[in-house]
Amino acid sequence: MFSALYPVARAALFALEPEAAHEVSLKALECGAYPRASGREDASLAQTVFGLAFPNPVGIAAGYDKDARVPDGVLGLGCGFAEIGTVTPKPQPGNPQPRVFRLVADHGLINRLGFNNGGHIAALQRLEARRAKGGIVGVNIGANKDSTDRTADYVKGIETFHHLASYFTVNISSPNTPGLRDLQAPAALDELLGRVMAARTSIEARGAPRRPVIVKIAPDIAEDDIAAIVDRLMAHAVDGIAVSNTTLSRAGLTDGRASETGGLSGRPAFNCSTAMLARIYRATGGQIPLIGIGGIDSPESAVAKIEAGATLLQLYTGLIYEGPGLIGRIKSKLAEEARRAGPGGLAALRGRKADDWARRPLE
Repeated sequence: MFSALYPVARAALFALEPEAAHEVSLKALECGAYPRASGREDASLAQTVFGLAFPNPVGIAAGYDKDARVPDGVLGLGCGFAEIGTVTPKPQPGNPQPRVFRLVADHGLINRLGFNNGGHIAALQRLEARRAKGGIVGVNIGANKDSTDRTADYVKGIETFHHLASYFTVNISSPNTPGLRDLQAPAALDELLGRVMAARTSIEARGAPRRPVIVKIAPDIAEDDIAAIVDRLMAHAVDGIAVSNTTLSRAGLTDGRASETGGLSGRPAFNCSTAMLARIYRATGGQIPLIGIGGIDSPESAVAKIEAGATLLQLYTGLIYEGPGLIGRIKSKLAEEARRAGPGGLAALRGRKADDWARRPLE
């Protein structure tokens, strides 16, 4: 019913500036004015990843709920997990507006938000208030733009949220904080992960539960650098890799706003992000769970991410164009494909077309 009405809702939302429309959607989730998932989850979609029991593999990517305002609304839509952030130690306003641009002709979005968020304390208070409600809620951590020690900002995120985060995502791949992607270089990655993992170990040595650490990378990594980056990630025993953030590529765009600076997401990012996903899957030998992100706007594109090597999925821009009904359609398709695959279920689909995707250009 709601899916049939979404074109009307989309027209109203698209009459607003993108950030205003985003705020409307957050307020709708805050007040409960959204279509709730009904019925039981299909058992074929359940899987244990990073030691966590996911009822289904579909989540909404970080950047939607930056300040932990609506994790329960996200779960209520039928997602198997929620991820808040990116959150930084101190509040920051982000880059000047306008900073979000719809590319309607391409079903894409360009943003140069710059980690706008209310800081650790505000997010912490909200997560504390909903703690008893359960569900898998990850915390995506980042560094302040003016920080003199960005690695210390990530360590602070681990220390602040460890007692209630289901998992952490270390975001070193946003193109909108100058120099942030430099942390993906092997030497910088060694220092960052050494200190982040040491902080986690220190907390857990005092009897705290183990919290998985996922690292989110860019789709624009040079092909020659993939092996070295993966080597460092595996050396530090990260629990997962999120592939990927927004891209700086503008290949194939037709919309007149394509010249805006910032990270590109949505349908135009599907090919490059999926090709990178497949390369990471192959480079890790399929031994590390991957979160597939970028351009998922249909059940078929979700299946393609799994076939390229993803264990979990996150979407965001696709929801802007397709509406929240997309979540249920994706789950139905994945369940259908899992049953068709036989006893192996989703695991049998994972990576079966990685070789094909890895041969495609990163553009």
